[in-house]
Amino acid sequence: MKAVILDSDTLGSDIDLSPLSSMVDEFDHWGATHPEDVVKRLEGATIAITNKVVIDDDIMAALPDLKMIAVTATGTNNIDMQGARERNITVANVTGYGTQSVAQHTLMIMLALATRLPCYQHDVATHQWEQASSFCLQHYPTMQLAGKHLALAGSGELGQAVAQLGRAFGMKVSFCARPNAEHDDRPSLEALLPEADVVSLHCPLTPETHHLINQARLKLMKPDALLINCGRGGLIDEQASLEALKNRRLGGLGVDVLPKEPPREGHELIEAMSQGSLNLVVTPHNAWIAPEARQNIVSMTADNIRKFLSTE
Repeated sequence: MKAVILDSDTLGSDIDLSPLSSMVDEFDHWGATHPEDVVKRLEGATIAITNKVVIDDDIMAALPDLKMIAVTATGTNNIDMQGARERNITVANVTGYGTQSVAQHTLMIMLALATRLPCYQHDVATHQWEQASSFCLQHYPTMQLAGKHLALAGSGELGQAVAQLGRAFGMKVSFCARPNAEHDDRPSLEALLPEADVVSLHCPLTPETHHLINQARLKLMKPDALLINCGRGGLIDEQASLEALKNRRLGGLGVDVLPKEPPREGHELIEAMSQGSLNLVVTPHNAWIAPEARQNIVSMTADNIRKFLSTE
């Protein structure tokens, strides 16, 4: 039996792939695969392993031996799911592999914004500390997290992990109700925003959650509140959020995700961050990349393949 991994570079070069290779007779390993090479590389393969490489119905039609697609990610939007069902091809993804890594990254952004780290680092780099009249700089008021209110959108495994870390810092934690959900007794996002000191998003991107934080909801927030998005690009209106930050109607903004990744044509948040002086953090969708999380992807993918093989 042959398995092919099409884009192992997405997992990093320091990850052990032997849990995958040991399960099959033949294992082909490609760091990256261009669309025009997918069919050729999957010829004769029973199992295709992919993170971001697209496998559509035309590709499946050209691969009569293909019986399983193992996705090394949570999202399956790069797979033609209907085509897979019609061709009786098993599709299996992985979930919850990076919970602790993403929760840790979220807290890192929260602490950086709360302590106004981007602003103070800018001032140190531009020699303003050296010219200070006192021993320290304190012209950006910081936020002590203890006693503050953390509002979370998304109460799954990741949201719960962030909540646990927030409580460890002495924060009050609340989860908002799902948008337009029936029989959800939790407070609405609109009800929580006026009293929240930190708002952190960990929900899926759906039509209901697109621009969950928009211009209208930004106006409900405290002017010193912190907004964090480590969920999906598109959960916030980045332009409206940046304008709120520039106009001091938002205390800090941190994102690990953008609507288009990589942002090859640039992005206004990156441009604003490069100018310094704003309480703004942008990280390159790397909240999930702790080695433990990436190795966990391999282990969970191996489990999915093992389950598939047991039914063959």
